Amino acid sequence: CVQPSVPPVPNYKLSMSIPEWLQAIQTYMKMLQYNHTGTQFFEIRKSRPLSGLMETAREMTRESLPIKCLEAVILGIYLTNGQPSVERFPISFKTHFSGNYFHHVVLGIYCNGRYGSLGMSRRSDLMDKPLTYRTLSDLIFEFEDSYKKYLHSVKKVKIGLYVPHEPHSFQPIEWKQLVLNVSKMMRTDVRKELEKFARDMRMKILKPSSAHSPMKERPRGKSLSPRRRQGSPQRRACRRDKS
Repeated sequence: CVQPSVPPVPNYKLSMSIPEWLQAIQTYMKMLQYNHTGTQFFEIRKSRPLSGLMETAREMTRESLPIKCLEAVILGIYLTNGQPSVERFPISFKTHFSGNYFHHVVLGIYCNGRYGSLGMSRRSDLMDKPLTYRTLSDLIFEFEDSYKKYLHSVKKVKIGLYVPHEPHSFQPIEWKQLVLNVSKMMRTDVRKELEKFARDMRMKILKPSSAHSPMKERPRGKSLSPRRRQGSPQRRACRRDKS
């Protein structure tokens, strides 16, 4: 029987522009295909150190199995390591459709004053976005508008911090430094919060939320599901993200 072809892992060439390089990474992820099987091939624990998650990403490139949204974020970080002009940060969405809540995550990209994203989804407009958005809020609103096509209302948006380019780092990824209940906010207020956050991120003055005083952090995150259950909604969500 014919062995399925294994897509070659993209290599950065000096002749490539950053948008071309990001496109090559996204094309590679699409060649792996979205995982519709209902089985998670790679276990991703969000609390793991970056070094451990990069090991899992290496495994993904070896196995060439289909992936879901969370795995795509980890793989995107792995493949963009070593490009210091490319800042990467997680963007998570909680949406509501037909009585159910769904969770989805993409990898936000910031480079040369523009925002975009890498990722995987069942829906082609809920994953990668070109590196053309002038502001973080423009990018987020683009996702929100895409969700509306599928009658999903966005309830929460969580933005993490820039992920270090040090693949051997023992620090975990900061997944939710900013949590916005967008369904209860005016767009102008959402924009204001996102732009302040984006400015602070660019100036690198934000510290992981664990370094903040608990009094400031906890009221924001109270409505989030308990930590021990975080893994299952993520897996379930990406399985049905935007059905």
